[in-house]
Amino acid sequence: MKKNVKYEFHHLGIPVQDSEDQGVFSEVAGMYTTDNPGKFRIQWHRFTENSTLHPLIKTVPHVAFRVDNLSEAIKGESLLLGPYEPIDDYFVAIINDSGVPVEFIQTTLSDDELWRRARSGEGKLYRG
Repeated sequence: MKKNVKYEFHHLGIPVQDSEDQGVFSEVAGMYTTDNPGKFRIQWHRFTENSTLHPLIKTVPHVAFRVDNLSEAIKGESLLLGPYEPIDDYFVAIINDSGVPVEFIQTTLSDDELWRRARSGEGKLYRG
């Protein structure tokens, strides 16, 4: 962690290898995402056979943090993905932290608005 970056837990993402095709689908990522119905922000990710995402993203759970400065958070890090804008005003990058993917998010959206947009498939990630 960098002293000049504020990190706040956002969600946990868990890859699932069950070959089911449930959840919100992104053809761009070759991924289905399902939100956990419980109280905590946990997402289940299922990947198509032809998903081009990095193998660590597809096989190792990741933790996601909201950061106040995405550029600074990823400076000098080994990037697995991004930075990119999967949903309007939602900027993301995933780094390799010694074999574990860690996602950083920078956005001005409230969590309610962000999760609403993600559940309804809004944004470049879903439009292609």
